[in-house]
Amino acid sequence: MFNRESLIPSEHTLPPHQYSIMAPSATKGVEPSTEGYIDVDELRTSFAMSLSAMYKKEVPLYGDLIRIVRTVNEETLANLSDPRMVRMHHGGVASERLDLERHGAIRLGTPYELKTIRRLFALIGLHPVGYYDLSPSGLPMHATSFRPTSVASLKKNPFRVFTTLLRPDLLKDAESRRLALDLLARRDIFSAELLSLLDAADKQGGRLRKAQSDAFVREAMKTFGWRPVAAASKDDYLKLKVEHPILADVACFQSSHINHLTPRTLSISAAQERMKTEGMAVKDRIEGPPARRCPILLRQTSFLALEEPIRFPTETGETMTNGSHKARFGEIEERGAAVTPKGRKLYEKLMDNSMDEIAQLTEGHTSADEDAVLAQVFKQYPDTWEELRKRGLVYFEFRCEPSAHGQKISPNASLNSLLAQGVLEAVPVTYEDFLPLSAAGIFQSNLESGSKKTASLTVSKGYADKAGYERSLGVAVTDMDKWYAEAQSESLRRCATKLNIAAGILLQ
Repeated sequence: MFNRESLIPSEHTLPPHQYSIMAPSATKGVEPSTEGYIDVDELRTSFAMSLSAMYKKEVPLYGDLIRIVRTVNEETLANLSDPRMVRMHHGGVASERLDLERHGAIRLGTPYELKTIRRLFALIGLHPVGYYDLSPSGLPMHATSFRPTSVASLKKNPFRVFTTLLRPDLLKDAESRRLALDLLARRDIFSAELLSLLDAADKQGGRLRKAQSDAFVREAMKTFGWRPVAAASKDDYLKLKVEHPILADVACFQSSHINHLTPRTLSISAAQERMKTEGMAVKDRIEGPPARRCPILLRQTSFLALEEPIRFPTETGETMTNGSHKARFGEIEERGAAVTPKGRKLYEKLMDNSMDEIAQLTEGHTSADEDAVLAQVFKQYPDTWEELRKRGLVYFEFRCEPSAHGQKISPNASLNSLLAQGVLEAVPVTYEDFLPLSAAGIFQSNLESGSKKTASLTVSKGYADKAGYERSLGVAVTDMDKWYAEAQSESLRRCATKLNIAAGILLQ
């Protein structure tokens, strides 16, 4: 085997199982033996591969996307001249990580769904990292990323899922809000067998036995698979779609269907051109920072959402009417280095400056004109690894060069001196997370033109509600900056141990 308080208004009460806030599962007593339990990383790989196979069958263009990305990656790796770039892209391991790497995205409607998804993802080693407010972009939702939180697990399989939750409080139209909540109250996206397996895992210390793993993956696929029969009438679907297309996508179906699976490319510009050459309807601009010698954060693009046939039940439920829905698309991403809070502040400042300048472009300008503005503004962001490190803009993993072993190292040697001597090497840490503006840009480009977008929000720019998301989730999300900072510090502690010097010298 491979491998908040509830946001639901009180007058629209959900069944008890859909709004109760459950504490994180815990099993007291002696930790049972691991014998007979499936390895979490192995289960995650099996889950991710099954999801990818299912999505390829449902969306055949996804298979073409994987083929394009694999070819581009092979060509890019063959031409990389900076050894640190090779090591960063590989994460210190063989190319299997790159071949396996995917992220998915799902849209949830209620706190109950979010809590249950958290329980499910925990079994495959995915935990909530970071908070993303999408409301400033006119999307009535907020999100977290479920992903592995140990470096070792990330190297084995860095599968992650961007998970949004509907924010009914941001829907201006009361009738649409009531309709959406009523529809969500009547659905259950989890099979009885899956819920039983989650309960069994709770009693087993948060793990599954090997004999339970196949059933778990099979039942989980039902939660994320596409069902072409709507759970709402055509009139109700269209009413919600006019209010906001994403609202219809969240509330009108009986599954939390994966709306995209995203492979990682080493050259998103090359992949974008290949997609165009093969006739795919591709997004006109790549989201995120411009192309750089030293890539940072995340760049994303996609082929546009497909129009898919669906059937709607009539009032009697005895007949069906035909229709279509547009939500699922194919995305690719290029991951660069994780930036520090100082680096993020500079990035956001330059992005704001770029948007201001783009807004001043003449009518009829092209996406290439916008890209040129972005590239020009970002010349203010250092573009050598050495300067990025010295200015504290990027996180690095520090490694001892093999030749360092056995060398006599001064106990007072500084980090800079050890780097200059070649005793230590600084490899940029891959950014494992997301960018809210980029995610919103991808979502918006795959919505139908003419949607009300920001008009659906009670306030023009929305507001963040991390505490509300965490109440719905049932746990706090991991602070991503603390995670990256600890990963960097831990690498320095390892090096200090190998070199037999005080860690504090390297950490200062």
